[in-house]
Amino acid sequence: MTNTLYDALIAPHAENNAIFLTLDDGTMVSYAAFVGRVAQLAHVLANAGVQPGDRVVVQAPKLVDTIALYGAAVQTGAIYLPLNTAYTQSELRYFIEDATPKLVVCDARDMTDLSGICGNDTQVMTLAKDGTGSLSTGANACDTSFPTVSRDPDDLAALLYTSGTTGRSKGAMLSHKNLLSNAQSLTDLWQISSNDRLIHALPIFHTHGLFVALNTSLLAGAQVRFMAAFDLDIVIDEIPSSTLLMGVPTFYTRLLSDSRLTNDLVANMRLFVSGSAPLLAETHTEFEGRTGQRILERYGMTETNMITSNPYDGDRVAGTVGYALPGTEVEITAEGKPVAAGEVGMIEVRGENVFKGYWNMPEKTAEELRDTGFFITGDLGVQAKDGRISIVGRQKDLIISGGYNIYPKEIEDVINDISGVVESAVFGVPHPDFGETVLAVVVSDDPKLNAEQIAQFVEPELARFKHPRRYFITDALPRNTMGKVQKNILRQEYASLGSPT
Repeated sequence: MTNTLYDALIAPHAENNAIFLTLDDGTMVSYAAFVGRVAQLAHVLANAGVQPGDRVVVQAPKLVDTIALYGAAVQTGAIYLPLNTAYTQSELRYFIEDATPKLVVCDARDMTDLSGICGNDTQVMTLAKDGTGSLSTGANACDTSFPTVSRDPDDLAALLYTSGTTGRSKGAMLSHKNLLSNAQSLTDLWQISSNDRLIHALPIFHTHGLFVALNTSLLAGAQVRFMAAFDLDIVIDEIPSSTLLMGVPTFYTRLLSDSRLTNDLVANMRLFVSGSAPLLAETHTEFEGRTGQRILERYGMTETNMITSNPYDGDRVAGTVGYALPGTEVEITAEGKPVAAGEVGMIEVRGENVFKGYWNMPEKTAEELRDTGFFITGDLGVQAKDGRISIVGRQKDLIISGGYNIYPKEIEDVINDISGVVESAVFGVPHPDFGETVLAVVVSDDPKLNAEQIAQFVEPELARFKHPRRYFITDALPRNTMGKVQKNILRQEYASLGSPT
């Protein structure tokens, strides 16, 4: 009997006594011990009536047992469904009603609230930081071996809901093959091995922290410094004894804010990876100047795992996301047909990494997943003649003003070059004459910088129709937990400020 994902990621470590996880309190967990814990939790799932194909919803703290639970779901043939720990009861109700899980696992503090949301057919168990949660205590009495349930490559392993910035959140169905093929591509491309030690400060309810970071580590047998959350002092302390860091752009801006980040500090590091949100070109440049290392930026989505990566050996060009991963096809299209190199179009992707469709949404699946196997990402991009890809923005962020297509990133790049500008967000709001008009919200660390000065800088750099109608200076941009700017919130907040007065 075979289980595609378990056999590749977890089973090979049954007798591996090397360290897998090092925790904040200094506790170390070997690979062999982790495999045993996965089995113990698999027994708990089976005892709770979880069958192959059942959904296991997890909204829990970042603990060893939380990722072991992911392994247990894979071993029992269940479908793992991690949820953002910041979701409200209203949001949780939607996910639970839509996914109809057999089991919900939550923080012990949320037991009462979750029990009120779940029906009689859904059992609720808990995880707690001190190990007293019902899932953990139940596992303690179980055997450290479990008969692995057979799962084929196309069977579902995970269900991840998109962020839902427009409309209902959609559950992306990810198979064993989807997850394993992507882990194999990234492990090979980034040359991850058992000699590596990864600083893991990402959340584990998201593709980046769960699948990119942990699946590749498991596949390679790498060590993981497993942090509860990003802590600047701890990360700096861990860098000299580590080789890898996978982060979001805010990790790197926070590191750059500290004078301890130097070339000497990172002497043992071989790779810094950034994703989940665009990394400013100036961050690339400043980081290289301070450390001598170029951050490797990659691009992916919930529905596809990772799609592209800048090369490990080769030019890591700021402002680009590199080339399609081996085994992954990328096309830039307009109305479904490929466009010429250098032209803006829709990014479409096909490969073993592409999801199976949206849970309970066959019509939405048919809209975004072509019969040819290409997935319409909703991202606009440009592909150079050599295949290198740059992201222009989301299709939903495209501004159409007076019949002109305006790409926010082009304007943001100009604004971000202004001295004193930390970052910017450009977006469209309704306008009675032009349909939409352009606004810009700017974060500045120069108290003397004003909107008029920004406008004067932009004027000679861009065609008139691309100029923001108004500029607003603010302390920070709204972001989700993965660091992505939430332009939907900005559009709502500034909706009435684009029309003539």
